[in-house]
Amino acid sequence: MNVYDFVVKNSSGDDVSLGEYTGQVLLIVNTASKWGFTPQLDGLEELFETYGPEKFHVLAFPCNQFANQEPGTQDEIKTFCTVNFGIEFPIFEKIDVNGENAHPLYEYLKENTKSFLGKRIKWNFTKFLVDRNGIPVKRYAPKVEPKDIAKDIEELLK
Repeated sequence: MNVYDFVVKNSSGDDVSLGEYTGQVLLIVNTASKWGFTPQLDGLEELFETYGPEKFHVLAFPCNQFANQEPGTQDEIKTFCTVNFGIEFPIFEKIDVNGENAHPLYEYLKENTKSFLGKRIKWNFTKFLVDRNGIPVKRYAPKVEPKDIAKDIEELLK
């Protein structure tokens, strides 16, 4: 099993196979539009513009499980990200990343990466780097800036 085996919903509610990204390096992030780390969307877009879209993609999954930081509708979230940050990478349907309703993709990511704080996602903007084989290789805490992940992305793109 790998990340490419999962099906997620896009911001319109349509099924999307992550198999569409086979052979690409991925950075999967649970995002929020009403938090201090929201400006990281700029850095995520910069990574996407620098390394994507043929070899690398950022995949954003809005999440409202942390202090009501993503209360908007799918349309509101997409508009906010596009207008305020010029986001061109995919923004998927809002999901849960913890608990009994956690999306299976996030259960897989948590089970297959190490974290100093345990498997549970502690907050929005937790980032997972996935290699070209669809295997999660590293997990980054919310405070890690996207620019600080660039060297790891470059290594996987070699």
